[in-house]
Amino acid sequence: MTASQQVSSSAESTSAHQHASLIVRGRDSPGIVAAVAGVLREHHANIVSLDQYSDNPQGGAFFQRTVFSSDDLKAALPEIENALEERLAQEFDLEFTIRDMSVPKRVAVFASKADHCLLDLLWRHRRGQLPITIPMVISNHTDTAEEVRGFGIPFVHVPTGDADHSEVEAEHLRLLRGNVDLVVLARYMRILSGEFLSELGTPVINIHHSFLPAFIGAAPYAKAKQRGVKLIGATAHYVTEDLDQGPIIEQDVARVTHADTVTDLQRRGADVERTVLSRAVRWHCEDRVIRHDNGTIVFA
Repeated sequence: MTASQQVSSSAESTSAHQHASLIVRGRDSPGIVAAVAGVLREHHANIVSLDQYSDNPQGGAFFQRTVFSSDDLKAALPEIENALEERLAQEFDLEFTIRDMSVPKRVAVFASKADHCLLDLLWRHRRGQLPITIPMVISNHTDTAEEVRGFGIPFVHVPTGDADHSEVEAEHLRLLRGNVDLVVLARYMRILSGEFLSELGTPVINIHHSFLPAFIGAAPYAKAKQRGVKLIGATAHYVTEDLDQGPIIEQDVARVTHADTVTDLQRRGADVERTVLSRAVRWHCEDRVIRHDNGTIVFA
């Protein structure tokens, strides 16, 4: 397999009822796609969409995302999983995960004072545009409390001003552990420690402007204006112990001119941040993102 291939991805329903996702990864070799299709056919499952990518057909890294449907998915999944274990793991030495897509992922959102990314996620969630549930919003400020509660989402204030950092993270872990599948930093202006990330054990997605590594620190848009930038943008990435160095999921840009003020740049930057973060969250929660080394394969 040498090229990304997609089979009827447009048929993948926005409703995940009776749909499952299958993610396969490992060393490339002939027959993997046929083996997957064969197992699903044997169990009367229908492939709705299929994407695959190999970085080298001669034994390179192989990745595949398949969405399939079955009339009685919950009953069929254990049998399909066992058959895949026998074919993929034992014959091809491949890793795979399989998930019932009718069960939405639980996403906790962290925020500070800026509300544009937070409220955009809540609005998209309410409109049914994100396949998630939001069990809580956690913030180190109370500025957005009433707006969050207006969406029917629990708001938890965990102040960080003069608090001991380890105590703050302990409270976060108490709230999150076992209750979420993903944490999203919607312009949360605090650094998460490596110990916290390790103990949390679930992915964390962050959003920030795309000027980095230029214009580090406070007032990046003012610094960018002084340099006469012509593009502004945003980056969504997984959080790792290395600050802002995690695998990138999505990026986008907007063109600007000398006539744009710092306020214009901030407004347009916020628009890009909202869009990029919502894409990253949706793609992650639809199992479209596969992490590989410090990069990602995104079947968008």
